Formats: sequence, structure tokens, C-alpha cells
Amino acid sequence: MSSRNLILILATSGFASTFSGRAVEPMVGVIARDLSSTPQTIALLSAAFALPYAFIQPILGPVGDALGKERVMKVALAVLFLALACSIFAPDPSTLFTLRIIAGAAAGGSIPLSIALIGDRVDMAQRQVALSRYFIAVIVGQLAGSSFAGLLAEWIGWRGVFSLSTFMVALALAATVIGFRGALPGGKFDLRGALLRYRDILSNPRALTLFSLVFVEAIAIFGIFPYVAPLLEERGGGGATEAGFALGGFAIGGLVYSALVAWMLKRLGIGPILMGGGFSAGVALVLLGLGGDWKLDAAAMLFLGLGFYMLHNTFQAQVTEVAPGARASAVALHAFSFFCGQALGVVLMGFGLRNIGLTGATSVAALIILGVGFAASILLTRPAAQRAR
Repeated sequence: MSSRNLILILATSGFASTFSGRAVEPMVGVIARDLSSTPQTIALLSAAFALPYAFIQPILGPVGDALGKERVMKVALAVLFLALACSIFAPDPSTLFTLRIIAGAAAGGSIPLSIALIGDRVDMAQRQVALSRYFIAVIVGQLAGSSFAGLLAEWIGWRGVFSLSTFMVALALAATVIGFRGALPGGKFDLRGALLRYRDILSNPRALTLFSLVFVEAIAIFGIFPYVAPLLEERGGGGATEAGFALGGFAIGGLVYSALVAWMLKRLGIGPILMGGGFSAGVALVLLGLGGDWKLDAAAMLFLGLGFYMLHNTFQAQVTEVAPGARASAVALHAFSFFCGQALGVVLMGFGLRNIGLTGATSVAALIILGVGFAASILLTRPAAQRAR
């Protein structure tokens, strides 16, 4: 299979799973009113999706290495379809939380395994660009989930948005089953072998560096996301539609990165890309802390998205090489670190908003992400590390 066809197949599940994950954020206020809950409680649906996504990774990684990444993706998409279909009829917040937990765990079998498959089939010299092309679909799914879900929620309700998400996952499942119908079956899962692979990965200093960087990156960048909609409503800046447009700026920033990545790699190199990513994200968080209208938030989110992908896409390309013989396991640990950080970031940002306010909380996050960019530009460009690649 050509790399182009591989990316097209993987893009369908990347788009659908990302849409299903991001669609809740602009609908926080809508869901809270409909289910007689508070926006602060419903905002935690983000953590309910992200935490199981993270904690399933240490299981799905070695299972994918053993049984075949394509096979595991098919099962994961089937479970995600069922969880989203049931979410349409959720009668109360507790049921919706339970279904989001299941959906998060199932969605964990899409993007990380796709990254590992690209690592298996695309040479390292072209891998970062190939990953960025795949992530166009993920970013568009993010844009649709963040922006259009808020707009659609005002027309068809949040249950209608879940219906659309279910349909998208059904199409992704069909594309994956058909596209990988000729894939060779994997072997058998061996717990001892999986633990040995994890031991080898965790003994690699470069792997630990990447896992740590992506964990802190996620805390700093993603903590603010579920609070954008309620904060806009609170200061009269708009409802779900405006919040969706503001959040959509993040995905547009990702598309800008995808258009520039080949030029960046050729002209700048990894170090300046990482430094620039930290700076762009830091400036964006400071702008978000000013508490302007949705248009200022949208501009800030664009720079946040650009900075995030400058950092994150570089981390992803690097992590596919830390354990070529157990690539799904290495990518799974990376995703585990990322989504643990994302879930923790939501909790910490909520604490910060209550205790030091919006400006203080986003300023702290800005300083953290600046530190991530600076540290990554040094640690990932050391001569020894470059030889290890």
C-alpha cells in the first residue's frame, strides 16, 4: 500500500475520533442547561474522555504490537461507535459521563496506532511531513468539532451533534475495515514480552525526555479549552456559536503549521521550530488571559494551535524512533503521557481560575509552555541524541 493510500485510510478515523472528542467543549453550556447541571461539572466531560484515552494506552500499545495495529483499530472504532450511539439518548449527566469514559478509551485506539503505522511504513526522512499530512485530517476534525459543533448545537441540539458524530465514526469504521481487509493477522499477546518492551523503552533517556515534555505541554496548553465557552458566556461575549469559532482558531493554527512544516524543516531546523512553538503558544495564552471578545480569543487560539503543532508534531516524529521494534508501545506511552497531562490541565486550570483568576492562570501556563519550548530545543538537538536517531 502506498503511503498516500495509507494516510487517506487513517485520516477517516483520525477525523471522526477527533470530532467526537472535541465536539463537547463548545456545547458545555447547552448540555448543562438541558441536563440541569452546572457548566463547571459538564466541563469535566473533557477529563472524562481524556483520562481513559490515556490509561488505555499502556494496554493498546503492546496489544497492537502483538495482534496487529489494523485489527485493534477496527475493534476500537466499533466500540467508539456504540458508545456515541448510546450517548444520543443519555438521560442525565452521570450516564453521559459513563459513556464518555467508554468513548475516550475506544478513541484511544485510533490516532496513536495510526502514528505507529505511519512510523512502520514511512522512512524517518519523510516521516514528520507524512505525520503532518495525516494530522490535517485530525486538525480538520478538531476544527469541525470545536467550531461547527457549537453552531449545530443551536440548531439540532447536543443530541443531534452526537448523532452526527456517530455517523462519522460509522463511516470511519467502514473505511478501516475495507482499507485494511488484506492486512496480515498478528501473532499472540505475550504479557511478559510486553513488559520487557516497556522496560526497554523506559530505560531509554530520550523516550523519558519526550514523555515528560509532552506531559507538561498538555497541561499548559489544553487546560483552558473547556472553560472558553462558559467564560465567554459569563462576560457576555457570546454563546456556543462564538465559543466554537474561538476554539476553531486552534485548528486553523494547526493547518497553518501543516502548510509551513516542510519549509520550516528545510530552513529552520528542529531547534528553532521548538523555540518558536513555545513562544507562539506562550503569547497566545497571555492573550487569552486578557479576557477580550470571541474574536480576540479566536486569534489567540490560532497562535496557540500553531505553537502546539510546532512542538507536538516534532515530539511525535521523534517518538516513533525510540523503539522501532515496539513502535505502538512507544507511541502508546507518549499518548498516555499527553492525555494524562491534558486531563490534569483541566483540573489545574479550574483551580487557577477560582484562586488567581483568568489572567493569573493563563500567565502561569504561558511561562510553563515557554519553558517546554526552550528545554525541548536543547534536549532534542544534542549531538548524541541526533546520532541516536
